[in-house]
Parts: sequence; structure tokens; C-alpha cells
Amino acid sequence: MTEQLPQKLRSDAEDNRDRILESARVLFAREGLTVPMRAIARHAGVGPATLYRRFPTKQLLATEAFAEQIRACQAIVDEGLATPDPWQGFCSVIERICELHLQNRGFTDAFLATYPDAVDIAESRELTLKSVATLARRAKAHGRLRKDFELADLMIMLTAHRGLHVSDPATRTTASRRFATLVVQAFAAEHA
Repeated sequence: MTEQLPQKLRSDAEDNRDRILESARVLFAREGLTVPMRAIARHAGVGPATLYRRFPTKQLLATEAFAEQIRACQAIVDEGLATPDPWQGFCSVIERICELHLQNRGFTDAFLATYPDAVDIAESRELTLKSVATLARRAKAHGRLRKDFELADLMIMLTAHRGLHVSDPATRTTASRRFATLVVQAFAAEHA
């Protein structure tokens, strides 16, 4: 069996691919994952056939479009784990994840398993959640995080936070910060 070399795209095909990904990022962030593929093609200035040739499904397009956000999400959790005070690390993760998800409605949908079969998203999501679980155990051991905190509480928080996307854009950031503060207070141990 001969091994195939990776095929390098022509420069115009590469430009089309980049425009499609950028358009998907913009539209997913603004409208969520319900945006039609044709709208993404139109926004990118390509025909639907070009879009489908590069990304046969919306799931594949979303996976590639969110690669940067997936890495950013994991980096946030890794930084939280590296913080000497686990409660401060946990609080930082909550605040920064809220910021990240506020900026990108589509990523929130993807992270909350709109595409559970998207291998890259699912694997990254599980790694991120395992890291949050480790951080939560540390914060509980220090007596700062409620003993009854579960990872499902984080998913409930993200689901509730997703509702901020329907609010007025001018107040979203302030509302998100207030939401994160209230969540941190709710997750704090009673004696903390």
C-alpha cells in the first residue's frame, strides 16, 4: 500500500477555505449553530458547492471553526489549575469561561453538546471537564467550594449563561460579569 502525501490546496482554494471558516466563526458567534450553511457560503462570497466541497457537514465546519476557542477554553482551565489557591483558580475559571462563552454563542452551543459526535469537540470537552473536576476537588479539599458541587452544576451555569445572548448587546458584558459573580457566590462553601 502506498502512502498518500497530504494534498496542498491551491492558493485560491485555500483563500476560499479561510473565508468560509472566518464567516462561520462570525455567524456562529452572532447567531449560534442554527445559521444555515447557505448563509455562511453567501457571507464568505463562495457558492454552496465550494462550501460543501471543503466542509460536507455543519458539524465538520463547526469543529474546525471552534478549534481556537477549544484551545482557549482548555488554557483557561489549565491556568486555573496552576493557580496556587484552588478556590481562586476555580473562580477565575468561572469568570473567564463566562467571558469566552459570551463572545461566541455558537461555541457555547457546541460545548453544551449540540454536536456530541464531533470527535474533536467531544474529546476536548471531556478533557476540559476532567480538568475542572480536578480543580473542583482541590477547592473542596480547601473548604472553599460547596461539598455538593457537581460538574452538572457547571453545565447548568453555562446553559443559563447562554440566555444572555438575547439581551441587549450594550448590557451583555455587564450582565455576564454580574452572572459570574452570582455563580461564584452560589458555589462557595457556606462558611467561606
